[in-house]
Amino acid sequence: MLHHVELNVSNLTESRSFYSELLPPLGYALFQEWQQGFSYKSGPTYIVFVQTEEKFLQTPFHRKETGLNHLAFHADSRVQVDEMTEKMRQWGARILYEDLHPYAGGPDYYAVFLEGPDRLKIEITATETVYGDAERKK
Repeated sequence: MLHHVELNVSNLTESRSFYSELLPPLGYALFQEWQQGFSYKSGPTYIVFVQTEEKFLQTPFHRKETGLNHLAFHADSRVQVDEMTEKMRQWGARILYEDLHPYAGGPDYYAVFLEGPDRLKIEITATETVYGDAERKK
């Protein structure tokens, strides 16, 4: 089981605003706060957000480069995916693959994909799809 993920962010204030809207409805509670960061926790797993040091801000994050592509969160239902889509749209988040929404992941995969601060892709899915080994290797 994953213990925690730590993300460096370019703008702590913007990230705090975004994730305070996104995470509580998905079962995460504010866990820690300090001058240079904050974290949200669900069960034993938590996500940490830390302000990137000034000297490292020149190179922006890009999800297509080696490393993290996106974070995916489980929603309780398709209704919650729809509610979160509207909530984050009202916050000002960019909905990705709008023309395919809510089936951008395929005809049996109900999700919203959106872009968070620093252009990190966020997925919220209500699909209980379990892939077999053959499917996973594709």
